[in-house]
Amino acid sequence: MNALLQPGLPWQRPMTVQDLDEVLAIEVGSYSFPWSRGNFIDSLAAGYLAEVRLDAQGQCLGYCVAMAGFEEMHLLNITVAPGHLRQGHARAMLARLAEQARQRGDRKLWLEVRQGNLAARQLYEAFGFTHVSVRKAYYPGPQGRREDAVVMSLALDAQGAPPHALD
Repeated sequence: MNALLQPGLPWQRPMTVQDLDEVLAIEVGSYSFPWSRGNFIDSLAAGYLAEVRLDAQGQCLGYCVAMAGFEEMHLLNITVAPGHLRQGHARAMLARLAEQARQRGDRKLWLEVRQGNLAARQLYEAFGFTHVSVRKAYYPGPQGRREDAVVMSLALDAQGAPPHALD
């Protein structure tokens, strides 16, 4: 059964400094070039929208960090713990973020994703994001190489995320 359909599971709340040990464990286990504790602390100190997604026991399943701009929101990091992938958590965090952005009056939700991260790109496209451009050599890669980023955006209308985004 999909985790999103189970009563009381899961839920989200604002990220705090106390969450960072769990968040960093997921971050380090998910990426070759993870964010540092300092990146998360700076995001919290700057007042960025940062939330953790928790199960009924309060275990961190994932998190997202986004930066608000003028009539737009920029997703900086969204990650689901490796043992909880493909259960709808990323889609639910995206839907919540899109709704929060819409409520702020934002017109667009932006993100960059590694060109080689096909699973994430497919998720974003299924959610309604469209390809805007490519940032050359945006991400660090192995042996000092760099990887391009695909820039994507989601138009937010008065109703929020596209209807199929919540399917």
